[in-house]
Amino acid sequence: MKKRQRRSYNPRTLLFLDYLYITLGSLLVGLAVTWVFVPNKTVTGGVTGISILLYYLFGWKVSITSLCINIPLFWAGFRFLGGREFALKTLYGILALTLWLQFLEPLKQHPLTENTLLASIYGGLLLGAGLGIVFRGRATTGGTDLAARLVQNYTGISAGTLLLVIDGSIITAAGVIFGIERVLYALISLFITSKTIDLVQQGVAVGKVSYIITDREEEVRQAILFSLMRGCTKMQSYGGFTGVERPMLMTVVSRAEVSRLKELVRQIDPRAFVIVSDVQEVLGEGFTFAQEPTAHDERSS
Repeated sequence: MKKRQRRSYNPRTLLFLDYLYITLGSLLVGLAVTWVFVPNKTVTGGVTGISILLYYLFGWKVSITSLCINIPLFWAGFRFLGGREFALKTLYGILALTLWLQFLEPLKQHPLTENTLLASIYGGLLLGAGLGIVFRGRATTGGTDLAARLVQNYTGISAGTLLLVIDGSIITAAGVIFGIERVLYALISLFITSKTIDLVQQGVAVGKVSYIITDREEEVRQAILFSLMRGCTKMQSYGGFTGVERPMLMTVVSRAEVSRLKELVRQIDPRAFVIVSDVQEVLGEGFTFAQEPTAHDERSS
């Protein structure tokens, strides 16, 4: 079997990495806002979008406006933040973003691009990467999700619906102030931001999971174990139409090994039924990433 050495981090190291992620992620969010969105009048959703609107309406600093909105939301929604550690990290994220917005403010005089479409694309990439990294640090930078949780608690309306209403209202207001074209660009930016967050959090597919239903299960299993040098799990499956019980094998392989796996199965049983799909993350033997500290680790540190 192919094995990789298991890495184990001290809890203090993991905590340091979390705060490093939050700091770097907040920097990227700050760059997206001051270097791209503000100079190009591109409004995003959330508190950042509100702050950009108020900047153009009243000249208020984005950093100060963002802080003034986020802090009351933080205190009001503290009990919904899922524990003291997450709450403290979120507070740190709010303060870090405020400082970066203030420090990077001169960049709005020298925008990354003056092309609105490019601003929507690259601003969305920067914002999504920044938020994704902050989320990897198990925190947030505040925002309207706190407001949504508060309203949900008192009204019963789902947080997802409330966020859609809030962000939709912000973008609609941007359309009234800046024109309909800005709304269209904002939607492009929101879409790219969402996809980038997912990419940063989940990563690209690290492997493929294959489900193989075959009458020659033992031969296929041996090929997986000794030709591919991968493990597999044997399960029983039942045909939905025939009701016949048949063995099914499940195995996880790297992307480079998929073609070889399919060829091995084809050679052994051309009539085998094979399903192959992406795997975003694999933890365990042969596919091991950073190990989270256990309660025993924390007591012994």
